[in-house]
Amino acid sequence: MPLNLTLDESYAWVILAGVSTGWLTLWQGINVSRHRKAAKIAYPQLYAEKSEAAASVEAHKFNCAQRAHQNTLENLPQILFFLTFTGCKYPIAAASLGGLWVVGRVLYTMGYATGDPKKRNRGSIGIIGQLGLQLLATYTAGQLALATLY
Repeated sequence: MPLNLTLDESYAWVILAGVSTGWLTLWQGINVSRHRKAAKIAYPQLYAEKSEAAASVEAHKFNCAQRAHQNTLENLPQILFFLTFTGCKYPIAAASLGGLWVVGRVLYTMGYATGDPKKRNRGSIGIIGQLGLQLLATYTAGQLALATLY
């Protein structure tokens, strides 16, 4: 049985939320580059060595900025899937939760890049967006699966 999909015009907000993740990761990459330069960590070294970070505040901040960026990249695939999939049925809710996740990631990155890893918790609001997207995606998938039974 074919599945027909018609997107509501409000899906534009889902697209905008998805596009914002590209701007987020671009900004994070620039932030990492700025910290790399200040710490004098040469490419292709991914992180400052433990001894470098212990001896240099700038190297430690570089590691923190790099970790914030890496953590975002680790979560991005499922976020984009949940956003895209859930947005087909619930575009405003998906876009809002996706936007909340992005705002949380900005706060997370700004806090982490101070060099005090505990300050990454400033972005904890992003968990609401991430968990909300995951729960709504699960609910939407369940609805689709149950519809095949009738």
